[in-house]
Amino acid sequence: MSKNQKIITALSLMAAAIIIMTFASMPSAGSKELTISDVMANAEKYDGDYIMTEGLLNKESVQWNADKIELQFEIYDENETKLPVVYEGVQPDNFTEDVIVIVEGFISKNGVFEAEKVMTKCPSKYEGEDMENYDSEMHKEIYKDAQE
Repeated sequence: MSKNQKIITALSLMAAAIIIMTFASMPSAGSKELTISDVMANAEKYDGDYIMTEGLLNKESVQWNADKIELQFEIYDENETKLPVVYEGVQPDNFTEDVIVIVEGFISKNGVFEAEKVMTKCPSKYEGEDMENYDSEMHKEIYKDAQE
């Protein structure tokens, strides 16, 4: 093997190692997409795992602490299983009743989901621009169908 071939091989191996380390260090690269029911039933099984789940927002549970920039809320699934969530960050603009909330993070030993990311699916995506006639029951049905 010539000197140039050795250099090219070494550089290729280093580039591959850097790419692998970059993707392995991203939490969402190894995330598990689970239902709320599964997360709550097997919380200890997923201890330390990066998890993604989604559910409908329980608007009455929303507690916003502007001083700490901390948001606490509950989401629930079609089985009415509730997942308490705590998030350190800015509250999404469209945090309204029955909006679908997608959270990514870790489940703690006390059963509270510690979110690193909070995203919402805007109801207007499903209902068009007319939010005056928004039907939350229809939105729940769409959510249920999307889970199947």
